Amino acid sequence: MPHPSGTDPRPLTGEPLALDLLNTRWIDGDGRHDLLDSVAGLALWLDSPPVREHLRPTEAAPAPPADRTTLDRLLLTRAALDALASTTARHDPATPEDATHLNEVLSHGRIRRTLGPDGAPESAVETDDPSWIPAWYAADNWLHLIADRPDRIRPCANHACILHFYDVSKNGTRRWCSMAGCGNRAKAQRHYAKRTGT
Repeated sequence: MPHPSGTDPRPLTGEPLALDLLNTRWIDGDGRHDLLDSVAGLALWLDSPPVREHLRPTEAAPAPPADRTTLDRLLLTRAALDALASTTARHDPATPEDATHLNEVLSHGRIRRTLGPDGAPESAVETDDPSWIPAWYAADNWLHLIADRPDRIRPCANHACILHFYDVSKNGTRRWCSMAGCGNRAKAQRHYAKRTGT
């Protein structure tokens, strides 16, 4: 369930949209959590900064409704991205089945290119239905990430963590979803093992 204060309770936010969608599930000391286990959680996710940045409503692409249909389409997309993130982490190509699932989401939208009245090119995303907008944008964002630097899409190195990140560090050596969380825990475990000789 969403945090009672209406704030996003997730430990990692601000990643590219596709990974932000994956990170709607997380594990902490209180167990497993899923922000998208309800329409209320969907509304909270739709209002988060990384999502708002991508889903600016326009005449061609109205705001997506925070309803069960939008939620179901996002869950379908998250499952497809989860499978693709697993193969990417192993440096394997996407399986035909995983590609088909993402392509199914992408088939519900397109980018319409036009020449604007001032002579400048314009682009607008059009979807079959507004409920496909967040799912389509997340799937499209995945394509941008794998076209740019697929090796920078990573799961957290903490095997008990299920979060993903896009490594934008200069040398590309980021290992943890966050140094404050998983990074510090790993550091403390190494220190403890060194002290106790275990």
